[in-house]
Amino acid sequence: MEPSFPSKSLLLVVLVFCFLGPTKLYASDPHLTLDYYASTCPTVFDIVRKEMECAVLSDPRNAAMIVRLHFHDCFVQGCDGSILLDDTVTLKGEKKAANNINSLKGLGVVDNIKNMVESECPGIVSCADILTIAARDAVILVGGPYWDVPVGRKDSVTANFDLANTNLPAPDESLLSIIAKFLYQGLSVTDMVALAGAHTIGMAQCKNFRSRIYGDFESTSLKNPISESHLSNLRSVCPPVGGGDNNITAMDYMTPNLFDNSFYQLLLNGEGLLNSDQEMYSSLFGIETRELVKKYAADPLAFFQQFSESMVKMGNITNSESFITGEVRKNCRFVNT
Repeated sequence: MEPSFPSKSLLLVVLVFCFLGPTKLYASDPHLTLDYYASTCPTVFDIVRKEMECAVLSDPRNAAMIVRLHFHDCFVQGCDGSILLDDTVTLKGEKKAANNINSLKGLGVVDNIKNMVESECPGIVSCADILTIAARDAVILVGGPYWDVPVGRKDSVTANFDLANTNLPAPDESLLSIIAKFLYQGLSVTDMVALAGAHTIGMAQCKNFRSRIYGDFESTSLKNPISESHLSNLRSVCPPVGGGDNNITAMDYMTPNLFDNSFYQLLLNGEGLLNSDQEMYSSLFGIETRELVKKYAADPLAFFQQFSESMVKMGNITNSESFITGEVRKNCRFVNT
């Protein structure tokens, strides 16, 4: 007899309340437009694109770093540039939170873009918008899809270390907990699976995949020489004990510098590097996520279309307070004085 499961909708609603309390749907209709800078800084998109071209040409990993910065920004009090703020005597930033410490890269790229934009249009374009545009261009430059970026965000004058610790999904977190965190932001299960596809160009630190490669990797992966060789390579990068926490490897070893759908194919083969990724296909609770993984593994165009839509939706998670108290920072690392 087939096992009986609670309905997906009921299960998810219950989870949101269990993990995070009442849902806060931030990803709605903010005051963002495509032509916000049309008269005040018409060259901003060109400037960002050119700087991102240089950054990705110098190191393709910069693409994933910028996308990750954008994601980590939007999940903590909205896409308001709070992730970019350094610690000061009066402000505790988000960079040393558990899921950020020693892993946030690409900040220098944002600084370079900001400097170029400021020289052309001083005091006009927010750091939050620059990061959002740069994330889109980063994806395009490594083979991913295009989407229009609504702009008009303001930079926050605050950061939230505590929210950075609680809102951001962790690599060993359960599928149901991560689903709840996405729902809390107004993002759907479909958005979650599609946005996870950004791991097709990402790198992971040993401390974030050690439990996976010394845990159930062998039981989920195919028993063939390629998979066995890959696991052996992973274990050589990441020893079970004795250090190596910050050693890195690609989450998509097939095409690490190309934005494509091979990440989902790895999940079908049981070779997801992070527990949280593999759970989307292998978890008993992955009723909906499993079908989406299959869909995107088989249809790259469907993945590209949904990823584009989900990135716009995530970028629309705004900090309503920033529209009242926010600013356009002169330096993305510090609030204006």
